[in-house]
Amino acid sequence: MASIAKRTLGRTGAEITNLGYGSMELRAGGRSGNLTDDDAGKMLNAVLDSGINLIDTSIDYGLAEERIGRYISNRRHEYFLASKCGCLAEGQPVPKISGGGRSIHVFTKENVIAGVEQSLRRMKTDHLDLVQLHASPSTQVLEENGTLDAMKELQSQGKVRFLGMSGTIPNLSDHIAMGVFDVFQIPYSCIERDHENLISAANKAGAGVFVRGGAAKGGPSGEHQEIERAKDALSAWDKAGMDDLLNGDTPMEFVLRFTSTHPDMSTNIVGTSNSDHLQANVSAVAKGPLPDDVYEEAKRRLAAAGSSPRA
Repeated sequence: MASIAKRTLGRTGAEITNLGYGSMELRAGGRSGNLTDDDAGKMLNAVLDSGINLIDTSIDYGLAEERIGRYISNRRHEYFLASKCGCLAEGQPVPKISGGGRSIHVFTKENVIAGVEQSLRRMKTDHLDLVQLHASPSTQVLEENGTLDAMKELQSQGKVRFLGMSGTIPNLSDHIAMGVFDVFQIPYSCIERDHENLISAANKAGAGVFVRGGAAKGGPSGEHQEIERAKDALSAWDKAGMDDLLNGDTPMEFVLRFTSTHPDMSTNIVGTSNSDHLQANVSAVAKGPLPDDVYEEAKRRLAAAGSSPRA
């Protein structure tokens, strides 16, 4: 079986595999259809058996947390467990006006604490290695709600080891400047390079970086993507002439390796409910970073095709 390299997760000091597992596909009724409990259990154990030691999840991912608790809590010592807060916990009042896109997010102290404690129960563990604020709330929202006080309280109680932010432009620069987050989860791929420089800024500040969307949002195949996003990705890929640089890789392998070549990222979170896809992802990342000349040429071509950093 291919071996996955590890990187240090910023100032946390944790050694995590360069490929992490995103558990969104474990929710019922998602893109993978009605995944059975048995299939979910097999997938989670296959992830750990492959050598991956990072599991990323969220309250928003439906049954994912419960399935993690049911099927791999007995292997808790084998993985770094990251979840999220700000997602609406059971029993918490639904706000009349809510933001955060498709899911409701509430950043009050009460909801943050209730959400983490709910996650601990569901995943049958006494601590989260990392809790990340979901949906990139502004610093004003955090201050008004006492959100960080709630996170630090959970940390002081040993329920959470490290604090993180799942952040995006326009608020991500402010989040990095706050100096309180140990890890940032940032969207990035060769086709969506908006946050490329902010990954480096987070690393320079001493934080670890989870890349999300490093395959699902970047691959030219359209797998696991919104239809329009897939069309845009394919158009940019073709315009940049990326097929000329594959050198035996499949497009998805190249995309995964491109993401992993960024010198300041810690890990690339990729989700799947298909065991063949899992092994293909492991094999691709195990090939290592792209050669320097290929990486630089890819960035040059992508920039000419309109895929370049925004900030």
